[in-house]
Amino acid sequence: MKIAVLGAGAMGSIYGGHLSLHNDVYMIDKKQEIVDKINADGLKLFENDKDVIYRPEAMTDSANLGEVDLVILFVKALFSKAALEENRHIIGEHTYVMTLQNGAGHEDILSEFVPKERIIIGTTEDNGAILDFGYVRRGGKGKTNIGMLVPDSNGMLGKIKESFDSCGFDTHIYDNIQQLIWDKLFTNVSLSALTGVLQVPIGFIAADEYAWSMTVTLIKEALAVAKALGLEFDEQEIIERVRNTSISSPEGKTSIYADLKAGRRTEVNTISGAVVRAGEKTGVDVPTHRMIVNMVHAMEDRDRKETK
Repeated sequence: MKIAVLGAGAMGSIYGGHLSLHNDVYMIDKKQEIVDKINADGLKLFENDKDVIYRPEAMTDSANLGEVDLVILFVKALFSKAALEENRHIIGEHTYVMTLQNGAGHEDILSEFVPKERIIIGTTEDNGAILDFGYVRRGGKGKTNIGMLVPDSNGMLGKIKESFDSCGFDTHIYDNIQQLIWDKLFTNVSLSALTGVLQVPIGFIAADEYAWSMTVTLIKEALAVAKALGLEFDEQEIIERVRNTSISSPEGKTSIYADLKAGRRTEVNTISGAVVRAGEKTGVDVPTHRMIVNMVHAMEDRDRKETK
């Protein structure tokens, strides 16, 4: 397949590198230093206790690339629309667009560029960290879970699974991928969002009665929205799982915490914001999630004004 990976960060590098083993892979990133390093020395992944070099082609401008079979979105969610708009010319009438980004509701943006029949959404259990330009540590291999919003009439999911698996991934196809996405979302909309607003480590949440009370409220609101979407979850199982995550990561830092700490914009719109938008569509009120979204954006504005 001819594959374009938008974003050469940690996850984009892991997927772009491995997929280049048996596909024509083009990594598109705005940072010239990363592009130059990959093209000159290859993309280096530290995995299984050694450095491995992969050879995808990298570029900052895809104007001459032509249409591709698959676009994989690995930029931060708040930059998704801009990235797709800048590379709209590589999306043809047969191109599929895939997102494995954190959060939910990404299909709302993807549907502005391709019809639902060519949108693939999913989750990944892989993780990684950037070590240098064109150099990423793969922290661990996990499942790649994918599905579609409508029936897969062209069998594209099977083709992707075959291609991904041949390149070292463990790919699973789900008929109801939204169930899996929301199952993962509950932890992000509670622990990640609240640790960001409070600027505390993950372990603080279960240890503090007031923080934990708000966390349970966030979970219950999200569960009510999920139920309205036709998804079924065990409330006590979700609550206990989030509690155990907090207890087992006493000094852990979430992405929203880290972004706010560093004065960066966050991905709250595809985390807590996804619950708010789904609540509006289904008629379920989620006042606590709406407050969290507003607070995170207010903190982002404060940080921007303080740095001016």
